[in-house]
Amino acid sequence: MSASASWTFALLLVLAPIAGAAPKPTGPNAAQLKAQVKKLTAERDELKERLGATENLQQELTETQKSRDLARQETRACKTEMEQLKASFNENQTSGDSILKDLQQAQAEAAALLTDNEKLRRQLETLGSRPKSGVDEASLVAISPEIQPARPMNLNRVTPKAKKVDRGVVVVNILVSENGEVLATRLLQGLPGKSECIDKANEACVEAAKRLVFDPARADGGKTKVRVWQGVGFLLD
Repeated sequence: MSASASWTFALLLVLAPIAGAAPKPTGPNAAQLKAQVKKLTAERDELKERLGATENLQQELTETQKSRDLARQETRACKTEMEQLKASFNENQTSGDSILKDLQQAQAEAAALLTDNEKLRRQLETLGSRPKSGVDEASLVAISPEIQPARPMNLNRVTPKAKKVDRGVVVVNILVSENGEVLATRLLQGLPGKSECIDKANEACVEAAKRLVFDPARADGGKTKVRVWQGVGFLLD
């Protein structure tokens, strides 16, 4: 045997026990497997809980989004209602201002009427305090049974002439002074109808009335001369 072969054989003899002494690989025992299963089960349960929590969060998010959308709708509705209320308030305020203005005007008119009524009451009291049998000279009085009316003295000589009109009576109201003079005239009743001829006939009667001379009206049994508004009729043929 050669020296090289001897060394190889010797090396194999030395390595053989070492190779035989190495432990054989073995798998996990039952306790280890049970621990692993328990760990995996715990991890699975934790994952389930997380998944459930995630699903709850998604559901809550969905509900929150629905609530947000509903709140937006309610906000828009409230905004619309608020705008309508503002418009109604502005309209009512304008109407209220108009009503208040009318009320103030009515109150002012009522106050003015009360003032006028008070003046009239005082005038009536003053008139009532005067003696019935005493009328001042040249006083303006109304025609009444106690007043002797003014008498026209030249009525036949101042009767106006009218053309192209029907027969009728024109009445002119005349303010007769305490001296029998005509102070003012105004047409009280004209001829019926409307035409240029009728208007001219009415004007002619008013002008004729200005030329009348009166025995003045009298009060206190003919003792006091007074002023009166008195109607005078003109007969037109």
